Amino acid sequence: MSGVSLQCGDCGALLKSVEEAQQHAELTSHSNFSESTEPVLNLVCSSCGKPCRSKTESDLHTKRTGHTEFSDKTSESVKPINLESPSSTTPTPMDVDSQEMVVPEVDKALLQELQGMGFSTARATRALHCSGSSSLEGAVNWIVEHENDADIDQMPMVPASSKNDPPKPSLTEEEKKMKLLELRAYVHEAFARLLYLSERIRIGKELLEAKRIEEDNERKRFGFFHLIAFRKAEKEEEKKALEKIRKKLEEDKAERRRKLGLPPEDPAAAKPSEPVVEEKKSILPVKPITKAEQMRECLRSLKKNHKDEDARVKKAFQTLFTYAGNVVKNPDEEKFRKIRLTNQAFQDRVGGLKGGIEFLELCGFEKSEDGEFLFMPREKVDTAVLNSAGKELQSAIENPHFGVL
Repeated sequence: MSGVSLQCGDCGALLKSVEEAQQHAELTSHSNFSESTEPVLNLVCSSCGKPCRSKTESDLHTKRTGHTEFSDKTSESVKPINLESPSSTTPTPMDVDSQEMVVPEVDKALLQELQGMGFSTARATRALHCSGSSSLEGAVNWIVEHENDADIDQMPMVPASSKNDPPKPSLTEEEKKMKLLELRAYVHEAFARLLYLSERIRIGKELLEAKRIEEDNERKRFGFFHLIAFRKAEKEEEKKALEKIRKKLEEDKAERRRKLGLPPEDPAAAKPSEPVVEEKKSILPVKPITKAEQMRECLRSLKKNHKDEDARVKKAFQTLFTYAGNVVKNPDEEKFRKIRLTNQAFQDRVGGLKGGIEFLELCGFEKSEDGEFLFMPREKVDTAVLNSAGKELQSAIENPHFGVL
């Protein structure tokens, strides 16, 4: 049997004529063609008359339109390929069965829109016909999927009988309005869901960041305690090692006395030589606690004693800062060096908190004999101590972690 189609050796496509092979070569630059006895399929849709050249194309047509009935007319249109004198005439609108073939009717408005987008009339007509003339988007998607088809720029032809089929009923104005409202509702719903998801993502990120910060703070806090425990364990190990060395030295000393025939050393007589501790004390003298350290510890204990009253503690710090500042600025003014203990405002801000009066006493204030006033004599005003108190109070006010550890 002579060849009934041409097969591209580069991509395997089957072409039913020399003209199609030439067009395929121009589009793809493929030049390796050979005759094939396998015909190009001619599956005609029974519902709309669309011809399909392969089983894949018919499956795609079924998926898009729902048409499942096809008539196989491959054997009717098969004819040998003539390589010597390829036909240069355009195909007539009559098929092999002398059935009249006409251009299918498509939506003229969609056709004009596709032409305005730069597509040729044949390509636009074929896209609208093959996609069912349902929408502009469907036609464009069909063109994108079939842009490599050899016959995409050929005007589609259908039997004249299918042209007279009743057209699909168009939507009324009321139906169009309903469709538009449905589309808008869908868009609004999708947009609202998108906003909801983005908000959930933002909140989730904030929660993760807050959790990370909390974990870092916990790690730092417990890291400090672990460091203290580690140092303590180190000292214990060092102490055990020194005790082991001491015992070993005593055993060696006892062994030497035994070999020399000397009596064992009296442990009571050998005990009193412990100058090592004295040397350690001299090497590491105990540093006396400064006034500033006493003030810092007083403020720290005040905050710990009232850890659930942050606002009240902060107000107390600010009030103490004001007392110290007034004395520094006006040391000769007695009203700034005298505080009535029974004053309700003083009790609410400082006196009612454990540690508030103690801090004022560290600053130089003294209780009167009747216990009614806190008074700082003029000759006991120490500007350096009051400035130190101001620095400690400012640090306690500005440092959010003051007194935590």
